[in-house]
Amino acid sequence: MSLFHAVVWLDHHNANILQFDAEHVQAEKVKSSSRHSKQHGSAVRTEHEFYAEVCAALDGIAEILVVGSSTAQADFKHYVEKHRPALAPQIVGYETVDHPSDKQLVAMARQYFLKYDRMNGTPTPM
Repeated sequence: MSLFHAVVWLDHHNANILQFDAEHVQAEKVKSSSRHSKQHGSAVRTEHEFYAEVCAALDGIAEILVVGSSTAQADFKHYVEKHRPALAPQIVGYETVDHPSDKQLVAMARQYFLKYDRMNGTPTPM
């Protein structure tokens, strides 16, 4: 089921992706690899692999809100702009939040998208 909106809560190790409409919520979790190697830059490669998986999970979603810690958001935004520029227009906002429940995330995202869509003059298919 591909839904119109998604909210992604992420830190540097986990992403909780919630796609939703007025009646449905579909959850997907992405975890970073715990592989460790002695190669130079392996932490960067592992982070890039994690962000690539998150981007793949977001493919085809029209409007995405990214939430979480400000550092994780900044790192993810930089990754998207550099490695996945086609996804960047689908990300409509970044918000710093702590660790809300799934229900709190969806409620917050619904409010965000209502305001966002009204400001852009587009109907909301929620």
